[in-house]
Amino acid sequence: MTRHLAQGTTVGSVGLNIGIFAVFVLLTLVVVYRASRSNRTASDYYAAGRSFSGSQNGIAISGDYLSAASFLGIAGAIAVYGYDGFLYSIGFLVAWLVALLLVAELLRNTGRFTMGDVLSFRMRQRPVRAAAATSTLVVSFFYLIAQMAGAGGLIALLLQIPNSNRLGQAVVIAVVGLVMIAYVLVGGMKGTTYVQIIKAALLVVGAFVMTFWVLGKYGLNLSALLGGAVERSSRGEALLAPGLQYTNKIDFISLGIALVLGTAGLPHILMRFYTVPTAKEARRSVVWAIWLIGVFYLFTLVLGYGAAALVGPDVIAAAPGGVNSAAPLLAFQLGGEILLGLISAIAFATILAVVAGLTITASASFAHDVYANVLKKGRTSPGSEVKVARRTALLVGVVGIAGGILANGQNVAFLVALAFAVAASANLPTILYSLFWKRFNTMGALWSIYGGLAVCIVLIVFSPAVSGSPTAMIKGADFAWFPLSNPGIVSIPVSFLLGAIGTVVGRREPFDPEKYAEMEVRSLTGAGSEKATVEV
Repeated sequence: MTRHLAQGTTVGSVGLNIGIFAVFVLLTLVVVYRASRSNRTASDYYAAGRSFSGSQNGIAISGDYLSAASFLGIAGAIAVYGYDGFLYSIGFLVAWLVALLLVAELLRNTGRFTMGDVLSFRMRQRPVRAAAATSTLVVSFFYLIAQMAGAGGLIALLLQIPNSNRLGQAVVIAVVGLVMIAYVLVGGMKGTTYVQIIKAALLVVGAFVMTFWVLGKYGLNLSALLGGAVERSSRGEALLAPGLQYTNKIDFISLGIALVLGTAGLPHILMRFYTVPTAKEARRSVVWAIWLIGVFYLFTLVLGYGAAALVGPDVIAAAPGGVNSAAPLLAFQLGGEILLGLISAIAFATILAVVAGLTITASASFAHDVYANVLKKGRTSPGSEVKVARRTALLVGVVGIAGGILANGQNVAFLVALAFAVAASANLPTILYSLFWKRFNTMGALWSIYGGLAVCIVLIVFSPAVSGSPTAMIKGADFAWFPLSNPGIVSIPVSFLLGAIGTVVGRREPFDPEKYAEMEVRSLTGAGSEKATVEV
């Protein structure tokens, strides 16, 4: 029977929702604990002992990539803003071409555990590793607050905590963060990977069921579905045309650039390629990931417009969690409390898996790059390195909780787009220069990473995303002077330029052709990729 939701209506049974969540958390904690018993070395903790096949890692990559932004944020953005919301799906999918063709396999072959292994391979280790770790921590933080904000909105909807109860939603975000920290501390990369595989399978199956359920209501006719969305929306035909959310065309282009280039600079995605034993398995990983991710993003088009047609944009905007509530509300509309609980548990799994992946990446980067190679100059035991990584994971989790509370209520797809802009500005130019420009040097790497990071963050802080707009993170404040919500169109070219200028400025640094030749051979063949380079 079709349910018609009124604005402000609470949905589902709190007891049933908590029960389904509790069962899922207990089952996944058991999986993580069983996986943790084989964690004996740093390689086990950071890279799961390189024990996963290409198909397993491909599913895990899709689980890592299909975040709360993909499920909750994009569905909500399409339901409320239509065509403009679907740009996120297109951008996130096209971004994989850049990652596949330019960096994924080359990074896997060259590095050992982290992005810093690659960037510092033929340069002065300590300053470049410190810069790479700084960039990884900042990108992970931006991505982390998006997931935590999504968790807050989702659980607030299920526990029927109104938007006005900020304290209650903050407590919810804190609890989610603590569960995530437990996953990382106990399971390491191996436990996190198993959770991501389970979550990816559940997410794709859940989205598939909802997609064909929605289409079934319209006789499997996409045109009829779009017509229903237009009829239900107060914006009418504008829901199918560009410009509903992004009236500034430059802002629209800037967002697209950040989405397409950002994936190739995301440390938690790049780190997944270290969990497979060979370059061949790395390529298989990408093939599996692209198929799963591509199919899922086709589903988001139906889910978004389905939520607009069956629930209504006004009801979605008024619900606890706001725009991020579109997919759960659609599930309730279709299948009542049971489907709502199941889909919400899948969304919760999505958040936990991605957050765990981000946390272990950030902690591994600090422990391996900063502690082991910068502070201890390579003279440390794997056991002490892993111990530092676990402590760092705890700190990263606490900071992520604080950021999630601050960003609660924002559309998570938009927040992730900011993380993509930071990744593309700080990491991508340095990665490409390191792999393909033989004269690139330490000074160029430092200028590119720190300069791109600083420019991007400054523009974000003084943009309408933070203050001066109705949807800003800081309500009632207005210190924005940069006109674009996403700075990618400015910060990414500036980072490339700074890398080139820094290389010219630091040209007195001696060039080592043998080191570059070794890196080129290793990146193309994977020969010697298991060895860590520890030069000061």
